[in-house]
Amino acid sequence: MSDRYLEISYRGGRPFAAYLFLPRRPDDRSSRTQRFSEVLIIDYAADGRAIGIEIVHPRALTEEELNRALAHLDQPPLSNEDFTPLRAA
Repeated sequence: MSDRYLEISYRGGRPFAAYLFLPRRPDDRSSRTQRFSEVLIIDYAADGRAIGIEIVHPRALTEEELNRALAHLDQPPLSNEDFTPLRAA
């Protein structure tokens, strides 16, 4: 998978978690995690590449916080348009 995409999970009509999938290989699995902040956990593949960001409290996340995590991972920032689903959640 070469593109990143956002997946939001709902329970009882309310968002309870989200995941930003980063570019990854088909066989990549998370081999370790690292807490980046109170609401973000980064998943890494066995070779150390970041493959995703867990958003444990989508309603508490700011665009700035997520973009700080992406910058930390040398990833481009999330566009205003790409952040819209999280804002709506």
